[in-house]
Amino acid sequence: MVRDGYFYGGGLLLVAFLLWRVTGSHVLAAIPVILACFFLWFFRDPNRSIPAGPGQIVSPGDGKVTEADWIETPQGSRLKLSIFLNVFDVHVNRAPEKGVVKQVVYRRGLFLNAMRPDSAALNEQNMIVFDCGSFEIAIKQIAGLLARRIVCTVKEGDRVERGSRVGLIKFGSRVDVLLPADVDLLVKKGDRVKGGSTVLAVLSESSLNSTVAS
Repeated sequence: MVRDGYFYGGGLLLVAFLLWRVTGSHVLAAIPVILACFFLWFFRDPNRSIPAGPGQIVSPGDGKVTEADWIETPQGSRLKLSIFLNVFDVHVNRAPEKGVVKQVVYRRGLFLNAMRPDSAALNEQNMIVFDCGSFEIAIKQIAGLLARRIVCTVKEGDRVERGSRVGLIKFGSRVDVLLPADVDLLVKKGDRVKGGSTVLAVLSESSLNSTVAS
């Protein structure tokens, strides 16, 4: 479990105890107990079975694929996937591939519904770029309507493994992934994915050979 779960859950259990002592009402005390159980469940951090196949790129978060399209960047064409996390999904974010954290950029913004296309440009967000050798992958943690805090647990220069934990977005949110152009996509719009365990794409044979050679 993420430590935030203990913070919120423990605080609400304390409130429940104080309410019971002051009012003697089990009904009033039950309300913060129920909320405490929700927060303890919400901030769960289950272990995942991480795929070990060569060139596999895993999902950085749990949720539903809401976009899978090509975009143009200064570095060339990239495949962009958007994953929407509702309040019932695990909100821990994971590294899509092993490598070195090249860049971490945080930007303040709004808290629009993460399902809106313009939330990627206007909402509070944090971008993490991973140098994976012969290619780069970027993920963007985007706050949603309810999310009010983005947590990033890595910094520039950190080495990460595929599926390792890199952060958290509290409550409803969205994660965008920018993949290299030379990949074979294994998911589509509407698919449900799990962070660290669902393979989003696999490097093409030519890119894989280049990575192995390097």
